[in-house]
Amino acid sequence: MSGIIKNLGHKPIIINGMGDHVHILIGLAPNKTISDLVKEVKRASTNFINEQGWFTGKFSWQEGYGAFSYGQSQLQTIINYIKNQEKHHQSKNFREEYISLLKKFKIEFDEKWLP
Repeated sequence: MSGIIKNLGHKPIIINGMGDHVHILIGLAPNKTISDLVKEVKRASTNFINEQGWFTGKFSWQEGYGAFSYGQSQLQTIINYIKNQEKHHQSKNFREEYISLLKKFKIEFDEKWLP
């Protein structure tokens, strides 16, 4: 994923996740869109994973994504958060984590559309 992001002209900072999701912190190139980046990361990583045969059947990402922006002064906190995903998810599953982020950023949502 880091190589995909870099090849698209963005700056990968940290990538980590769990079995059901991934967190990617990047410096987004100012002339690119987050939606194009996510689309290409999903496409290229899906192809790579399937070519490697790491799963029985076909691997694919779920539809949709969440994107949140942070200021320079918050970077180390976010890096630590992403780095410690395994520990973090001992107390909170993905759905709970995602809902808490949506609430923190005051993003309206309908739970029927959440994973």
